[in-house]
Amino acid sequence: MELGESNVRVNVISPGGIVTGIFGKALGLSIEEADKTTEKIKQALTTFQPIRRAGMPEDVAMAAVYLASDESTFVNGANIVVDGGLLGGKQWSIQQEGLNMMRAGLGITVET
Repeated sequence: MELGESNVRVNVISPGGIVTGIFGKALGLSIEEADKTTEKIKQALTTFQPIRRAGMPEDVAMAAVYLASDESTFVNGANIVVDGGLLGGKQWSIQQEGLNMMRAGLGITVET
């Protein structure tokens, strides 16, 4: 907020699981070996978040382009989460399955 008074905007991008070699690097692989794991990482990430595809570096880049553009000149102090909805919770269908299992376990029927 201090910098906003000087017309300087400060925002942040918080990415979720993005297909890069970072996962392999975190597990101790060399940079070259970690970069070879991206296809497997891409496959694994498709099931983690409500948007059923892996996040790509381009998704983060598009958020950065937006923040650098004239379209965001009134955006300040924002955290743009680029995670396919992961922080929002489980996929809706999985939540509903769990709820239905609890209903069944309690003998509750719901008319639709």
